[in-house]
Amino acid sequence: MCLSIPSQVVELLPEIQSVTVDTLGVKRTVSCHLMEEPLAVGDYVLIHIGFVMNKIDAASAAESLALYKEIVDKMEAADA
Repeated sequence: MCLSIPSQVVELLPEIQSVTVDTLGVKRTVSCHLMEEPLAVGDYVLIHIGFVMNKIDAASAAESLALYKEIVDKMEAADA
């Protein structure tokens, strides 16, 4: 099973058909070669093995990010 954390587009790199995304504070460049719809700075996307797979709305991204934070908080509390 693969979990994809919503990532926010922070920079467009059309010359290499890629974007820079921020995933929980980590920035990286990923390919848009599999995307048909255009992306804009601020969009949320799901990534798989370095490729943007699809765009999701901000509300869905926020809900997913809140769940991930809850999971991490519980794991950290269990380790304490």
